[in-house]
Amino acid sequence: MTTPHPALAATDPELAALVGAEERLQAETLRLIPSENYVSQAVLEASGTVLQNKYSEGYPGRRYYEGQQNIDRIETLAVERAKALFGVDHANVQPYSGSPANLAVYLAFARPGDTVMGMALPMGGHLTHGWGVSATGTWFHGVQYGVREDTGLIDFDQVRELALKERPKLIFCGGTALPRTIDFASFGEIAREAGAVLVADVAHIAGLIVGGAHPSPVPHVDVVSTTTHKTLRGPRGAMLMSREEHAKALDKAVFPGLQGGPHNQTTAAVAVALHEAAQPSFRDYAHAVVANAKALADALLARGFDLVSGGTDNHLILMDLTPKEVPGKIAAKALDRAGIVVNYNTVPYDPRKPFDPSGVRIGTPSLTSRGLGTEHMAQVAAWIDRGVTAAGAGDEDALLTIRAEVAELMAAFPAPGLPV
Repeated sequence: MTTPHPALAATDPELAALVGAEERLQAETLRLIPSENYVSQAVLEASGTVLQNKYSEGYPGRRYYEGQQNIDRIETLAVERAKALFGVDHANVQPYSGSPANLAVYLAFARPGDTVMGMALPMGGHLTHGWGVSATGTWFHGVQYGVREDTGLIDFDQVRELALKERPKLIFCGGTALPRTIDFASFGEIAREAGAVLVADVAHIAGLIVGGAHPSPVPHVDVVSTTTHKTLRGPRGAMLMSREEHAKALDKAVFPGLQGGPHNQTTAAVAVALHEAAQPSFRDYAHAVVANAKALADALLARGFDLVSGGTDNHLILMDLTPKEVPGKIAAKALDRAGIVVNYNTVPYDPRKPFDPSGVRIGTPSLTSRGLGTEHMAQVAAWIDRGVTAAGAGDEDALLTIRAEVAELMAAFPAPGLPV
């Protein structure tokens, strides 16, 4: 059998073997981490082109290097596709990843020591929304809002009270463990009342937004920050989008504020992913992601699992395993051995430590990309239930049995972009 990476295998067989092992792992396991996905073969190919060879500091038409005739057209293509897809005035496709993109927002609108506001990390927010261990919480005065303990939903009374009291320069909405629809309109009203720049971090739900499966933040916010992977099914990169009035400040913050030359191979892959996301089939995909998540949540609830907020509106489910008497970390590692890839995660008001929390976070983007539908979610819930039970009992044989069953189903649904 021929290798899918002949040059790599000939040059560095050790690394080629590791890549092959990862390809098999991604093919054989049920990937439920909500921030992961499968990119298409086209995105993979764009990521590995000779665009790797180019240095392109600056922006189209305003570069510091010659030989940019093709690069300018590629970046412009990505920008125009982003603007059309999200319905924004301005897009910057150069940020290397989500955290640098968010840091550029700080550089554009705030100064060290200024007050910034975001969702607390244990409540489902992101490190870069002013949390203390992040540079954003070190260089800026971060204040955090949370969710109601009784409902698991954002407490907008608290958000408004905190915003009017602290008068932050920036307010972030969005996060990494939010299973419910984000009310961008309410955030917009509060930000205007407090005189703050409102930033929607839609890294997790960008694909759902462009697919019409989640409301868009664009009419209500000043800046949209997003990664290009996750539900958008692109390469590991990021974008910043805004109203025209903020374009110059954001562009200057990205380059020369934080970065040098953009990664042109990633820009090309972003352009491909945006083209794919503009197709009618992507809209079907986005709605299928949500339908699968809702079906999986219902199946888990039927098996006695405690879900934060009682369910989901999007691609993500946050489970509190306290009633199962199995810590999240132990459950996640056991499920991994069973071929079900999840991540342990804090839950709101978690009494356990972040590195050993009570919860597990799961999502449906990857399995939906493979073609699994709502009819498969009861089986997925059954595997999770059996896996958590086996984790509590220390039953390794049961985990191996589940792994074989998972591999059999995965073989029937080949993953996009994988050679095996």
